[in-house]
Amino acid sequence: MITGKQLKAAIIYAAILITNQRRSVDELNVYPVPDGDTGTNMSMTISAAKRELELLSDDVTVAEVADVTASAMLRGARGNSGVITSLLFRGFSKGLAGLTTAENADFAKALEIGVAGAYKAVMKPTEGTILTVSRMAANKAKELAEQDLKPVDFWQGVLDEANDVLKQTTEMLPALKKANVVDAGGQGFCIIIGGMLESFRGAKAPEEAPETRSVPDPQVDFNAAVAQYDEEINFTYCTEYMIEKNDASVDGAKLRAYLETIGDCVVVVEDDEIIKVHVHTDQPGCALTKALEFGHFINDPRPKIENMRIQHENKVKEAKIVKQQDVIPVEPTKEFGFVAVAAGGGLERTFLDLGVDQVVKGGQTMNPSTDDILRAIHATPAKTVFVLPNNKNIIMAAEQAINLANRNVVVLQTRTIPQGIAAMLAYDETADLNTNRAEMTRAFERVSSGAVTFAARDSELDGQKIKKNEVLALDNGKLSFTEKDVNKAAYKLTKKMVKGDTSYVTLIYGADVTEEKAEQLREQLSAKLNNRIEVTLLHGGQPVYFYLISVE
Repeated sequence: MITGKQLKAAIIYAAILITNQRRSVDELNVYPVPDGDTGTNMSMTISAAKRELELLSDDVTVAEVADVTASAMLRGARGNSGVITSLLFRGFSKGLAGLTTAENADFAKALEIGVAGAYKAVMKPTEGTILTVSRMAANKAKELAEQDLKPVDFWQGVLDEANDVLKQTTEMLPALKKANVVDAGGQGFCIIIGGMLESFRGAKAPEEAPETRSVPDPQVDFNAAVAQYDEEINFTYCTEYMIEKNDASVDGAKLRAYLETIGDCVVVVEDDEIIKVHVHTDQPGCALTKALEFGHFINDPRPKIENMRIQHENKVKEAKIVKQQDVIPVEPTKEFGFVAVAAGGGLERTFLDLGVDQVVKGGQTMNPSTDDILRAIHATPAKTVFVLPNNKNIIMAAEQAINLANRNVVVLQTRTIPQGIAAMLAYDETADLNTNRAEMTRAFERVSSGAVTFAARDSELDGQKIKKNEVLALDNGKLSFTEKDVNKAAYKLTKKMVKGDTSYVTLIYGADVTEEKAEQLREQLSAKLNNRIEVTLLHGGQPVYFYLISVE
């Protein structure tokens, strides 16, 4: 029998474990393009539940834990892997409904419901992925539930099955076999189940892995350096001050050494004239008195002492208040509205100019959550809201918002920025819903999308070895070739994409390309195409992609 307290602890344990191991899961992704990777998306999704669960008391039922987890993960789901993970845990909510405690058979039923929901949500389920691993684990759970097993033995059997199937995924998908890796989503699922099992065994949740820390230049990033310590409360008082040195020979390292004997989270940065200090301590008076041996306090900024335990209690109270307050949707004042996902100031302005009401910041490396998209939908004053995900890894998260919204939502399955722009250009304000949906879909399906980016890791794809940071040319999402030079790659890719019936080419240059360099590419292509095809330049300012290329 598993109690609500045990289930709560298990999910929190699993969230920390997948977060700590997210990079190793990310690295299993076969395709080397930088994106919102599997491990990162799964960890962010389950961490949304962790934050909500930490606000609950230990006097909870398994049904309450499952409901809170499912709701938080649904809204916090990011990327396809995150959505699938949230759907698996939605099965917990349905399978454990009304229960105070749960037996093995209850969890077996919950897993079965979750897997069915995940398969239903995926348009074309692919075997050899997290779907296969979770399905086989659920089947094993049903078999084990018929035996008289202790909960830890039941979950060990489920995990063993999941791990066995995970190993087989290498042979199930050609891409995995070529790279000699297992499925990333399946690996993430096994980590989550493994974390829950360890918690059920009584293990204490692991510490969250610290981020890389560095001391900044005193004139640049002092605040950023101390911000990393905001949630660490081993001592009560956060003490900060700045002193002007008695003379240039004063050594701030000696002050740091003393502060480390009375506290932690010490940051001391200095130049020839000043010393800035941040320390967590139970003896703020001593920290201030010692400073006078090195110099004198200045008035701007004044020394600051704050009780972090009181601050933390206030944050928890605020979090509970925010949790209880639903976002108040705006009233519809028009028939149709639009939400688009995009990253980069130029692209955001472009979509707004085309009539989009709300732009959700995101794309590659920044997959927005279902809740991010839902908030944008509710902020759009329309009876029907069209959503343009503009990325294949965001479509599922957008579709989860359909049933959560208080108005009609239509998700157009735009997989690229050029497709999203084409869809907006096809909108006719005089047409009805069905006509617009059909015309906008036809418009974006006619667009060929190219992209020039870089390899995020060493890999091998279709027999081609790819080095980290090598320039990649993608033709409609598939690797076309690699290059050393960005403009050369964009030139070759555009030439390859142009067909006999092509009328327009749009080059969208990103944050890492200068206007001068982009103009050189436009002129080169115009000359090659004998000016028979209009080549337009647009500053997108997008990260990750040097160029996005639209061919119509």
